[in-house]
Amino acid sequence: MADPFAQRRARLAGSIGDTGMAVIPAAVEQIRNDDVPHDFRQDSTFFYLTGFSEPDAVAVIHPGHDEGDYTLFVRPRDPEMEAWNGYRAGVEGAVKSFGADAAHEISDLDEQLTRLMIGRDVLWYRSGNERQDDRITSIVNKARSHRERYGGTVPSTIKDISLLLDEMRLYKTSEELASLRAACELTASGHTEAMRFTEPGMYEYQVQAAMEYGWRMAGSRRNGYGSIVASGPNACILHYVENDRRIEDGDLLLIDAAAEVDGYSADITRTFPANGKFSAPQRALYELVLAAETEGVAMAAPGATMRGIHAQAVRTLTERMVDLGLLPMSGDE
Repeated sequence: MADPFAQRRARLAGSIGDTGMAVIPAAVEQIRNDDVPHDFRQDSTFFYLTGFSEPDAVAVIHPGHDEGDYTLFVRPRDPEMEAWNGYRAGVEGAVKSFGADAAHEISDLDEQLTRLMIGRDVLWYRSGNERQDDRITSIVNKARSHRERYGGTVPSTIKDISLLLDEMRLYKTSEELASLRAACELTASGHTEAMRFTEPGMYEYQVQAAMEYGWRMAGSRRNGYGSIVASGPNACILHYVENDRRIEDGDLLLIDAAAEVDGYSADITRTFPANGKFSAPQRALYELVLAAETEGVAMAAPGATMRGIHAQAVRTLTERMVDLGLLPMSGDE
């Protein structure tokens, strides 16, 4: 089976050309408290191109270079740190297990990247990485001073690599589609279990635990985002994450939560009555929203636009709220 990461790097290299180079930093660990880090998740773009899950790394794509097209900078092997925090691939593993043509320790980035910039006109890089932006700028300036002293070409232009990668990531391979479908199926089963499990008197976090347990047991190692389990008035907080209210009889419970599989996340929101039965006003509103969703799903086909689907959903919601007397004007108004 072909390596999907190598295929993506090859496509990117073809877009960059022999006069360009791309620099893609990994995510960095963030400290939670003392020496305990937050749960680490790799930067999506970096993982898309490398399949490498360790923090504090940098990938460099430089098509046509004598050393190959792909260099990976990684943390060194360190027996003491590995005994505390887990195994590292190191320089050898970056080549052997992750397909790098060349690899160096991350401490050598400044020196080696300055060298790799010689002969390149364009640097493809996405700014916004607080830990790396200043460092990359400093390396570019160092390379330019090298040009002034010794001659040769170095990047005179920096372009946003998102322009290339966003287009690549827009079209999914069969493997990516399989991961997305798996994430959606696990998420749907988790939501279904939450509906079965919920009873008035429980706390929101207990429902969250039952839901997430299902997709963990089925193979999802993490959530796609922080789970929102919002009962009663908490459902009006768009990004509610405390999940600590006791659910009352008569409450609606809104859950916005998803499983992640192979770095791909679902995104599902559902609202249901905690006691298993809608009141009449709750049912009227639920059916109003369901009608808008059903129409939107029916419109989702090749040639449709998200803007058009959104406009139809808004129109349906508006007209039905007018019918219910919730909006004191006509649909057109």
